[in-house]
Amino acid sequence: MSETDPGQSLAPRHVHFVAIGGTGMGSLACLLAARGVRVTGSDRALYPPMSGQLERWGIPVKIGFAPENVLCERPDLVVIGNAVRPDNAEAQAVLDNGIPYLSFPDALYQLAMQEKHRVVVAGTHGKTTTTSLVGALLLYALRDPSLLVGGISLDFEGSFREGRGEHFVVEGDEYDTAFFDKTPKFLHYHPRTLVLTSVEFDHADIYRDLAHVKSAFRELVERMIPGGTIVAAMGHPNVREVVKNAPCQVVSYAVQGSDPGATGVSVMAAWWATDLQSNAQGTRFNLHVRGREAFPVQVPLHGRHNVENALAALATARVLGVPLLESIAALQRFRGVKRRMEVRGEARGVSVVDDFAHHPTAVRGSIEAARGRFPGRRLVAVLEPRTNTSRRRIFQQAYADALAEADVALVSIVPDAPLYSATGEVTELLDAEALAAALRARGRDAGALPGADAIVEELARSARPGDVILVMSNGDFGGIWEKLLARLQA
Repeated sequence: MSETDPGQSLAPRHVHFVAIGGTGMGSLACLLAARGVRVTGSDRALYPPMSGQLERWGIPVKIGFAPENVLCERPDLVVIGNAVRPDNAEAQAVLDNGIPYLSFPDALYQLAMQEKHRVVVAGTHGKTTTTSLVGALLLYALRDPSLLVGGISLDFEGSFREGRGEHFVVEGDEYDTAFFDKTPKFLHYHPRTLVLTSVEFDHADIYRDLAHVKSAFRELVERMIPGGTIVAAMGHPNVREVVKNAPCQVVSYAVQGSDPGATGVSVMAAWWATDLQSNAQGTRFNLHVRGREAFPVQVPLHGRHNVENALAALATARVLGVPLLESIAALQRFRGVKRRMEVRGEARGVSVVDDFAHHPTAVRGSIEAARGRFPGRRLVAVLEPRTNTSRRRIFQQAYADALAEADVALVSIVPDAPLYSATGEVTELLDAEALAAALRARGRDAGALPGADAIVEELARSARPGDVILVMSNGDFGGIWEKLLARLQA
C-alpha cells in the first residue's frame, strides 16, 4: 500500500481529488489552490454550491472516473473521498501504480491542521452552524482563524478560510473515512478543543444502533489530551453519558429546562440560556456563566437549537481566550450559513425557505425556528427523505411527531432503490403514504407525492398568500426552490 505515512510532512505541488464535489473535499481542494498548489479533480457530477466554488478557484474537474485522470499526468498526492468505492477505476489506478494517497481527513490534518490549535465541532446536529459561529467569533475578535466547514458560511463567503492565527476550526463528522479506513472521520483531527453538540442515532448505513454511535463518540472523548477541553451540551443525556469519563476538563452548556447534572464529570463552568424571546432580529436570551448575573444576548438566529449553538460558540470562544463581552458583541454580526433557514424568494405573497434538515430532531427544530421567524403565518413543511437513514423506516414515527408541528406537510415518496449498508442489515423503506395518513389522523393537512415536480404543482394550486413553505432536504431536491418560485410567479 502506498498510503502516505500520517506522520510525514507533505509539500505536494500537484494534488488530485477523487470525488471532489463533496463539501469537505471541495473545500480542502480550494484551500490548497489558494496556496498556489496545482489542484485537479474528478466526480460523477457537480452541483451548487460546490461547483461554483471550484470554478471560482480555477480547479479543473473531469466528469466521470477514469484511470487516465491520474496516470496521464501523475500527481504528487491523491486524496480519495469516502464516497469512493473500492472498485472505482481511479482509486484502482492509484493503488496499482503506487501513487501516494490519503483519505480526506488525513489529508486535511497533514496539509492544513497539524500545526494549529485544533477546534473540532462534533455531534449529530448543529455542527455546521456551530463551526461557523465559533469561526465568526474568532474572526470578529481579530484572532485570524482558519476554518473548514460543511456548508457555505456567509461570514467567510465560502466553506474554508486560511488565517495566520493559531486556531483551526473544523466540522468533525462521525461518518467513516474511506473504503480503506472505516474509522470515523473525527478521530483523525486530534482536537485540543472539542465541541460536542448532540449524540443521536443516525447514519444507519454504517452504525447498527444508538449504542454503536455512542461508542464512536466515546472513543473521540477518550482520545482527548489531558490538557484539552470539551465544550459539551449537557442538557442531552447521551452527551452526558459519552463525556462522563472524559480525561480532560468539561465545560457544560444548556438551555433553560435542561438538566446538566452528570455524576463523575469534571465541569469547569456552566453556561445557561434562560428567558428565550423570539423577535424579528432573531432570538434574545439571558446568559448565566457559573450562576452569575445575567448577560443579555441577541443572536441573529431563530429556534432553541440555535440558542444552543450560540451558547456552544460563546463558551468555546471564552475557552480560546476571547473575552465574553467581546464575543457577545461579535455574535450579533453573524450572517449565517446558506441552506440554513435561507429565504430563497417570495412570490404571490408566499415565502420559500430552504433548510438542510433531514433527521427528525433537526426537522422539528427547523419547524420551531420557522414559527419564531414567521409568527402567525401558515407553515407548510416539505420533506425529502434522501439519506440512507431517512429513507429507512427507522424514523417513521419520529417524522410524524416532528411534521405534526407544521400546519401542512408534504413528503416526497421514497424512491424504490437499494439501500447501502455497511452493517449488512436489511431494513424496510420509509412509507411516505403511511406517514401522510398518520399526520391526517392527527388533524394535519398532509400528502405524499412522487418528487419535486409533483410537489411544485400541488403547492402552486394550494398555496395561499402569507404562507411560508419550508423545504427540508440535504440534497438538490430536483431544484424545487427555483421551480416553485417560477411556478408561483406564473
